[in-house]
Amino acid sequence: MNWVLHLHLVAAIAWIGGGFLMFVLGITLRNKEDQDAVYPRIGPIYGYYETGALIILLITGPVMIYHNGLLDILFSNVTNDVIDALRTKLYFVAVIVVLTIIHMTVSMMTLDKIKTPRQRLLSKGSSMGIFLLNLVVLHYAMVLRDIL
Repeated sequence: MNWVLHLHLVAAIAWIGGGFLMFVLGITLRNKEDQDAVYPRIGPIYGYYETGALIILLITGPVMIYHNGLLDILFSNVTNDVIDALRTKLYFVAVIVVLTIIHMTVSMMTLDKIKTPRQRLLSKGSSMGIFLLNLVVLHYAMVLRDIL
């Protein structure tokens, strides 16, 4: 079952690393013309790449939970360091999934169009939320690794 953990880690590296790349692009491309030249080209490729990584994470995570006998405990009243950290991590993952759906929906709807102020707010807000919450999820992954 080690292959599932390795696949999960590679997908996490792709997901979080891609987020860092887009964050760096976002803060370094200040010129609107540069943004208009880069984002329409890299955005769709990045979106499919990140969607693939997220799907792998959403499959391998539950497989590891099940394989380690944590599924029943996760949905019980049991509380300990491992279960509490895992629950917290999964709550943040759920929020990230919702933010990702919002971001991808807005991005796909406005691919060749100018975003309205509301769409821009939803797109940038969800993107920033995903980026920041990824750091929180990474923290809880390290907490779990330290405990185990």
